[in-house]
Amino acid sequence: MKRILADVNVVLDAVLKRPPHDAAAARLWRAGEKGEVEMVLAAHGVTTVFYLLARTRGAAAARNLIGSVVATFGVAAVDVAVIQRALALGWTDFEDAVTAAAAEAARCDAVVTRDPKGFAGSTLPVMSAETAVALLAGDLPEGVDERPTTRHRRPRARH
Repeated sequence: MKRILADVNVVLDAVLKRPPHDAAAARLWRAGEKGEVEMVLAAHGVTTVFYLLARTRGAAAARNLIGSVVATFGVAAVDVAVIQRALALGWTDFEDAVTAAAAEAARCDAVVTRDPKGFAGSTLPVMSAETAVALLAGDLPEGVDERPTTRHRRPRARH
């Protein structure tokens, strides 16, 4: 695993120190800073992170933190081809589809997210920050994928 796309929730876990996921997200961030893994964030995620940081910490702090984000993370383009690919995926959660399509276009090896179920149709391996950190440390075999292997439908509500 050389290049990963970090989902917005992983970046926010690290920046906002959201337990219990903040420790692994922060370790992954440090691995990116050290060059142990190349990390990217989908372009639309940059604006989402800025918006949420500005709401919690103010616009000036958000600008500073976004500077750190883009210094550590590359930015995966979201262009017309990525949007078309996301539409073709046909996922219920369009934001996750755009993220997955951006990861494909950026030639990532994996998507790191706190919501692997949201990426059930991804062509790339999907894992948590905890798993990614363990992989980088050599504590897990390559090829880990945390997406559900089968899709379960919710029973229909009876009226």
